[in-house]
Amino acid sequence: MTNSFDDIANDAQVYFIIGSNTTENHPVLGMRIRQAVKQRGAKLILCDPREIPIAEFATLHIRHQPGTDIALLNGIMNVLITEELYDEDFVAERTENFEELKETVLKYPPERAAEICGITPEEIVEAAHMLAENRPSALLYAMGITQHTCGHQNVLSTANLQMLLGNMGVPGGGVNPLRGQNNVQGACDMGALVNVYPGYQKVTDPAVREKFERAWAVKLSPEVGTTLVEMINAAETGEIKALYIMGENPMLSDPDANHVEKCLKSLDFLVVQDIFLTETAQLADVVLPGVSTFEKDGTFTNSERRIQLGHQAVDPPGEARQDWWIVGEVARRLGYDGLTYGSPSEIMDEIASLTPIYGGISHERLGTQGLQWPCPAPDHPGTPILHVGKFSRGLGHFSGVEWQPPAEEPDEEYPLILTTGRVLYQFHTGSMSRRSEGLDVICPEAVVELNTEDASQLGIADGQMMKLTSRRGEVTAKVEVSDKIKPGLVFMPWHFAEAAANKLTIAALDPTAKIPEYKVCAVKVEPVG
Repeated sequence: MTNSFDDIANDAQVYFIIGSNTTENHPVLGMRIRQAVKQRGAKLILCDPREIPIAEFATLHIRHQPGTDIALLNGIMNVLITEELYDEDFVAERTENFEELKETVLKYPPERAAEICGITPEEIVEAAHMLAENRPSALLYAMGITQHTCGHQNVLSTANLQMLLGNMGVPGGGVNPLRGQNNVQGACDMGALVNVYPGYQKVTDPAVREKFERAWAVKLSPEVGTTLVEMINAAETGEIKALYIMGENPMLSDPDANHVEKCLKSLDFLVVQDIFLTETAQLADVVLPGVSTFEKDGTFTNSERRIQLGHQAVDPPGEARQDWWIVGEVARRLGYDGLTYGSPSEIMDEIASLTPIYGGISHERLGTQGLQWPCPAPDHPGTPILHVGKFSRGLGHFSGVEWQPPAEEPDEEYPLILTTGRVLYQFHTGSMSRRSEGLDVICPEAVVELNTEDASQLGIADGQMMKLTSRRGEVTAKVEVSDKIKPGLVFMPWHFAEAAANKLTIAALDPTAKIPEYKVCAVKVEPVG
């Protein structure tokens, strides 16, 4: 996130939410947005094909088709530019490449954009006017933006809109991705990406690589690594013979799960390090018992870049060991004789010495509130808002982004679009939340949303069991018939192993970010019994 939860909650005049089921996936921030709308009259533009809970608070709810985000954003920017409603001073002083953006978005007048999105031109115009007349606005998105074959381009489009409106570097503005798990941001910060070391330092930079080689006493590859889906595919061909999976359950979380199972079973050796025997761990040759949040010391970095210190509250059970200790011990037994650590605090000190954005972070400084990076020095207070006065790259760069259709669209054999997501009472693949009796009583099974009109044509009744089939697999689940979802669409949560939505999804990848297109695939449905 470029901004912080506090300034978004207190200073935004408009919330532009796209690709985020905020109140169910990020309930604390969702509560604060609802309060801002009700208590101080902030406006909310929600862009989502479903009538999700926060839609009740929306000033304008745009129910565009999955996979049409770029067309929608270009249509809004078309109105802002053609009616000269954008922030001309900000664009002139703080950005570059405006003419390319203008040339692109002029191809998307409201009428064309609306046709692509399955909405009305008036909705696009209303959204543009609301954004222009009420500043600053905070743009919030989640995996409904990124989990597409054009996810990288979607993100560029969100940045285009906020720069065009001058909503960058100010309280209540920004481009604010809401992370899906509690330390996804921290994992990315620490180099759990294929192309960077900790602190987003590029592996292709010789000076950066040399710094880490000296610190770690190893020789490092100059090549960009292999992403998750690519690794799974390489397991099938034998290009990758062993995998070490930590705290991840690709048997449920990865697309085309039947293929994932085949690939994992093709490995010569699979190690899983986790706190429970997940569906993936059940396939492992060796399971290493890690520890839960409350059994460890260490830091978590949240969506607003806040590094927070957690403290061990209980001892780990049985043979469970600290995750950092396990990794270090595996490395030692494989012959690594470099640095060793005695505590998470020592690890953070090493991070600070090698990672400029974490340069001022130590366990002693974090206290109860934590610090937001960039925090480059021990006397630096942290950075609540990015890009104040100047972008980190100098000028903000506009990108002309063309809409492209999803990798797989409905046809005669598979006439409906499936989109997947989460529900409030379950978390990720359910490996933790489904062991909570209270949560499982409230939400014990997958329930598929189907539009009333589609259900009538298919002869499917509310509460009935329904079979969903794609080109990759089939699952059976209970159906909820309503108008919460548009005709032609089906929504299914992916937390449930017995009705695994990712047996249906397609493993088509964004060519840049290599993220799968979880949010759009073609299915057919039929009643069971």
